[in-house]
Amino acid sequence: MSEFDTIAEAQPGLEDRQLAARLQAVYDIKTLLATLQQVGHAKWTRESLSRWLKGTGGTLSQAEADALARLLPQPPAHHPHYAFRFIDLFAGIGGIRSGFEAIGGQCVFTSEWNKYSVRTYKANWYCDPQAHVFNQDIRDVTLSAQPVSEQEAYRHIDQQVPDHDVLLAGFPCQPFSLAGVSKKNALGRAHGFECEAQGTLFFDVARIITAKKPAIFVLENVKNLKSHDKGKTFRIIMETLDELGYDVADADLNGAADPKIVDGRHFLPQHRERIVLVGFRRDLNLPKFTLSALAQHYPQQRIPLRQLLDSQVEAKYILTPSLWKYLYNYAKKHQAKGNGFGYGLVDPDKEHGVVRTLSARYYKDGSEILIDRGWDKEQGEVDFDHPQNQQRRPRRLTPRECARLMGFEAPGETRFRIPVSDSQAYRQFGNSVVVPAFAAVARLLQPWIAQAVKQAVK
Repeated sequence: MSEFDTIAEAQPGLEDRQLAARLQAVYDIKTLLATLQQVGHAKWTRESLSRWLKGTGGTLSQAEADALARLLPQPPAHHPHYAFRFIDLFAGIGGIRSGFEAIGGQCVFTSEWNKYSVRTYKANWYCDPQAHVFNQDIRDVTLSAQPVSEQEAYRHIDQQVPDHDVLLAGFPCQPFSLAGVSKKNALGRAHGFECEAQGTLFFDVARIITAKKPAIFVLENVKNLKSHDKGKTFRIIMETLDELGYDVADADLNGAADPKIVDGRHFLPQHRERIVLVGFRRDLNLPKFTLSALAQHYPQQRIPLRQLLDSQVEAKYILTPSLWKYLYNYAKKHQAKGNGFGYGLVDPDKEHGVVRTLSARYYKDGSEILIDRGWDKEQGEVDFDHPQNQQRRPRRLTPRECARLMGFEAPGETRFRIPVSDSQAYRQFGNSVVVPAFAAVARLLQPWIAQAVKQAVK
């Protein structure tokens, strides 16, 4: 059975039009044309392929259909026998989804507003057309931008969002605005969070939790969420979740040993701290859960950076002479002032620790993680322009190497599809989570999810 047949079996009646629609949602015509030409059929041109995509001409051979189908994600091995259902809010490129799908979950709803992230998401994660809803602007579901009452919003959410056991959300951190009491009363709002959290994207998550009452949620954000706005933002979030009837794991723990702060450095050679809020519906009386047990899922040995890198990369990833000189002089200027600003130059042959956090701005200059190609740091500023030094200018990571540093694929793999430009890919990986860290959270949660599902069936 071909991969195209597998898709057709999973989606009865799938024909060229449906395949074309799925491909166009992910890939540009240049990529599709190159794929068809690799099959060995010279009949395809941009014009003929464009006609096929529009449904006005051309047919696919079985080999061509197979080649195009391989560009799309296949159902997971446990399809259609899923252990539980989950939704993926502010999904990015699926970093949190990965671990929960790996333990037998079925994603039934995804929300992501960035059109480039949507392309990467759809290129890598199977979305069952019979059981999955894809949404871009979450406010269209929660009606948070419209003057409606709570009950109207909840009814709309219940209609738009499928039932689920686990809610995942990597919501952005925003300032909390306080709505006026008169406006609250005019709209018939009863809940405190409807007032205090209005105008934030957490407010949309809270509305969905209220309407759908999932057994468990996993919320992710940057570590600084705890200190944002002098702690006010985090206080409102925790009070809201308590008001909604959920117990948050390790809620009473803080300080340096706070298990809610998960560092990706335990899984991959990158310092990347995230706050993880795991909540359980109080009325289910599930056993106590703590993220401190996550340590039992740490790998025995962390993969060194050098194993994540390619031996050869294109010249475009090497810093230009002007950019490297700018970064070099900028760092020296701040070092002279006693500041810590500067680039992060890493020798992969010597580095056994962790690199700096990969950020969404990495596409600009790559300064936080630069790969040392033999730059002679002892020669100093006088010999900066020496030809031998210039030949050894550092390079930035490639998008493929970023995929490995974030854990979307293992060393040497190229299985994670990157259908967007380098700039967009850097943004996406820089905004994502360390995949094995959240896969470990999912494995740790698995018995609690199973018990919650079992109780729901009774």
